[in-house]
Amino acid sequence: MSYSVKKHEVITYPPEELRKFVVFTYEWIDNLNFTLPAALFVSNADEYIQVAKERFLAAGWDGDGDIALMWVPPFMCRDFKMGDLSMGITMWHVKQTEDGTSFLLSPV
Repeated sequence: MSYSVKKHEVITYPPEELRKFVVFTYEWIDNLNFTLPAALFVSNADEYIQVAKERFLAAGWDGDGDIALMWVPPFMCRDFKMGDLSMGITMWHVKQTEDGTSFLLSPV
């Protein structure tokens, strides 16, 4: 038997909380097989995606690509200095089509 966090426990904050997240870019995140649609985790995914779009556009995103969730496991978070990261971090991600730049929203 395996254990996993329940999907409804992954996003534990309201959409407006994304306004406090850090936006950054990275070139190139080429393996998008491990990104998942927000609608699998929250029933009001459109509200979250709208705020994420606003944040990404303000950071220079061209507005193309699909916004999805990306999980970073806790053993990769050991250098982050923010609260309990024992469940890792779930970031919001979009990959710009034209140049492959990834835009990310992170709580840390």
